Amino acid sequence: MLKHISIKGFKSIKELDLDLSPINVLIGANGSGKSNFISFFKLLRWMMQSPGQLQFFVGQAGGASSFLFDGASVTPQIESELNFETTVGKNDYSFMLFHAASDTFIFAEEKYRFSDNRYGSIASWSSLDAGHKEAKLIDQASLGDRTAKTISRLIQVCVVHQFHDTSQTSRIKQRWNINDSQYLKEDGANLAPFLLRLRENEPRYYQRVIETLSQIAPFFADFVLSPIGSTVLLQWREIGTDLVFSPHQASDGTLRAMALVALLLQPIDNLPDVLILDEPELGLHPYAINIIGSLINSVSNHCQVILATQSTLLIDCFAPEDIIVVERDKRKSTFHRLEPSDLEDWLEEYSLSELWNKNVIGGRPS
Repeated sequence: MLKHISIKGFKSIKELDLDLSPINVLIGANGSGKSNFISFFKLLRWMMQSPGQLQFFVGQAGGASSFLFDGASVTPQIESELNFETTVGKNDYSFMLFHAASDTFIFAEEKYRFSDNRYGSIASWSSLDAGHKEAKLIDQASLGDRTAKTISRLIQVCVVHQFHDTSQTSRIKQRWNINDSQYLKEDGANLAPFLLRLRENEPRYYQRVIETLSQIAPFFADFVLSPIGSTVLLQWREIGTDLVFSPHQASDGTLRAMALVALLLQPIDNLPDVLILDEPELGLHPYAINIIGSLINSVSNHCQVILATQSTLLIDCFAPEDIIVVERDKRKSTFHRLEPSDLEDWLEEYSLSELWNKNVIGGRPS
C-alpha cells in the first residue's frame, strides 16, 4: 500500500505531504487540483516505462514548464517521495526533476531504499546520481536489484483508469487483440478480450459481472465475444431479442458501466496494488453510482483505492475518514482529510453530501 506521498512543484500542487488510507476519495470544486493529483500518477507510470517514455510523455503534454507550479521561472523543479508498505517492510522512492534546456526534465536526484521490518530501523538511501533524462530505477530493476524491481512494479501498476472517451473513434469501440487481456487498460480499450479471458478462465467472476450489469441495465442479457482471427469486438445481447449489439450502439453511460464493473469485479489476485479512478460516476444513473460505490468499498478490502469525484451521491457511499477535501488557496491546491470526530454532531442530522453542499466540509467554489 502507498502509505505516504509528498509532492512539491507539480502543477497546482506547490507542496503536499499526504498520508494515504485504504480508500482515498478526493472531492473539490472544478480547478481545485484533484485532477492534478491524479495526473501525477500518470507521470510516475510513464517514468517507469521503457527508456525514452518520460521525455515522450512530457513532450506530448506541452513540455516540462506545463508540469511546474506557475511555470519554470517560478518553480524550476518537481520533488517527490513515495513510501510503500508491504508485508515484509517499507519501500521508499525519492526523486527530483529539474527543468532543463529545450523545455525538458533531467533528474537532479534519484534514490531508493528498503527497510526490513525484522530490523526495526530505517535503511540508508541508495543514490542513482543525477543528470540523466530517464529514471535509472528501471535499469537497476533489470539488473536484478530486488528493491528496485519491487518499487518499479508498485509504480507501474498505479494505473489511472479513466473511461471518459466513448466517442466513435474511442479505442473501446474498436476490435482488439485477444492476447492483450491480462489487465484492463486505463481507457478500457481491451475490455472485449479482458471479458473473454474472464469468461473462459474465471467463469464465476464473469457471471458476477453479468449479474451486476443486469442490475444497472435490466435490458442487458450477456456479452457476445466472438473472435475473428486474433481480434475480438465488444458486443452483447439484450433480453427479448436475438439481435447482437455493437459498442457504437451503446450509450456512453452503459459503456462506462461495463468497463467499471469488469474492472471492480475481476479476480482478487489480478487487482493492482493501487487502483486509481478519475470521476467514475461520469454518465451513470444515480442507481448505478450507488452500485459502483458499493463495489469500490468491497474492492478496497483487497487493494488501495484513490479516486476523484464530483458526485454527491458517490461520497455518501464512504466514511468521513475516506474523504480528502481539495481546495484552492490563491494559486496553490490544499488537501485535508476529514476528521470524523469534528463531524459527529453534524452527521447525526445530515449526510456527507449534504454537508458538502452546505460547504460545512469545504470543497465548494469560493
